[in-house]
Amino acid sequence: MKNNFVSIGKILNFHGVKGEAKLGYTKNREGFLAQVESVYLKSGEEYKEFEIENLRFTPKCAIVKFKGINSLNEIIAYKGSVVFVDETTAREFLEEDEFLIDELVGMNVYDGEKRVGSVVGVSNNGASDLLSVKTNSKNICLVPFVKAIVTSVDIKTKRIQINNLEGLLS
Repeated sequence: MKNNFVSIGKILNFHGVKGEAKLGYTKNREGFLAQVESVYLKSGEEYKEFEIENLRFTPKCAIVKFKGINSLNEIIAYKGSVVFVDETTAREFLEEDEFLIDELVGMNVYDGEKRVGSVVGVSNNGASDLLSVKTNSKNICLVPFVKAIVTSVDIKTKRIQINNLEGLLS
């Protein structure tokens, strides 16, 4: 069985000399992070599981301590590593109107019954998520992922319905 992993942050640097690390993560995800018991760090092609011993938040990042890592020398090897959870864990904490990015990429975007493009990426501008939509004319347009514009998402049919405001997809 192949595990699917979802990235939830990155080890930015070490913190102190007792094996703690600064963890960068998406804003407003503290509740999710606080409930995660273990994470995976990718080393080469392998994912190594680490149990979270302690986690606290600062205004700019989280400070994480993994069980079994007790010194600066042990944590420094993971500086710059992307932090993952398995997909099942990520799905447990999704709100009703939240989706995993890999579910949205590749979905067709419709305005009414007309296909206007497809999602090629998802980003965040601090205020909201943005869908990068490649239009039928091959332009890439950023579409705010807000209810007023994205009216429905159907994962099963891979269809996103939008309210195409004038000038949005040009």
